[in-house]
Amino acid sequence: MKHFKQLAFLIALSFITTSCDSTRTALFDPYSYQKTTEIKVEAIKIMDKAITPYQNHKQEIEALFLEIEKLQEYEKNKPNNEITFAMWQVLSNKEKNLLAGFFKRWESKEVLSPLFIDESKKQILSAIDLLIQYEINKDKESKEQLLELINLNS
Repeated sequence: MKHFKQLAFLIALSFITTSCDSTRTALFDPYSYQKTTEIKVEAIKIMDKAITPYQNHKQEIEALFLEIEKLQEYEKNKPNNEITFAMWQVLSNKEKNLLAGFFKRWESKEVLSPLFIDESKKQILSAIDLLIQYEINKDKESKEQLLELINLNS
């Protein structure tokens, strides 16, 4: 009977450990929060310039995407951070209709209409705000919202 209790305890412990590991989320990271908000502000500033030729702002755009690439690398190597990393992959994917897709379209069209810029900004800023809220809260609601957005853009 003693061995049975020990075995039952070990099995229960392994289930608890496994379920805790699968639901782990990286803790709040002030660096991630700061860089994400900086990128958001810079992206808005540059997007507003899309009524002028893309080539006039190419260096600014390249600098923005260099910052995104650096943050992506940081997020990729942080433990239990798959969701945040996946969202940065979506934002930086030129084939999606978010941040990198906006800049790809601007490059191909050379200039964009104010209406298109405003609508794109709403969508992109909403996505970045979800990422920021997830970083701040690390709660189930913000996690589910971010996962839904990632899945819609996969």
